[in-house]
Amino acid sequence: MKRLNILFIDDDEVERMKFSRVCSRSNYKPTVIEAINGEDALSKLENPSSDIIFLDLNMPKMNGIEFLKILKADKNLRIIPTIILSSSDNYNDLKTCYELGIAGYIIKPLRLEDYTRNITTMLDYWTNNELLN
Repeated sequence: MKRLNILFIDDDEVERMKFSRVCSRSNYKPTVIEAINGEDALSKLENPSSDIIFLDLNMPKMNGIEFLKILKADKNLRIIPTIILSSSDNYNDLKTCYELGIAGYIIKPLRLEDYTRNITTMLDYWTNNELLN
């Protein structure tokens, strides 16, 4: 079974801790690299070793959509599957992200059980996805 390298981009420290905790308690034990905004994430992608990206939309400096436009314009980086994990349920955000080529969009659930189930489902899918094997 492949062990994923995940780039998790969110400016909220509590969200980063929650995501890392869910990942470490999963059966997959992925490596999680954290970034606090789009600029930070781009610097961590200079040596691309990320298999998948989880991206928040609402961040300072460079928001998720700005980051996504840069990522998907880069021929070496655009193949990295990107999942939006955001509190935004704005239809225009959703539509724009899919037009830019995301692999999924999850609205952050309030309940930890729902959050854990959503993240675990993504880990299961992407750990077994042929693109990443």
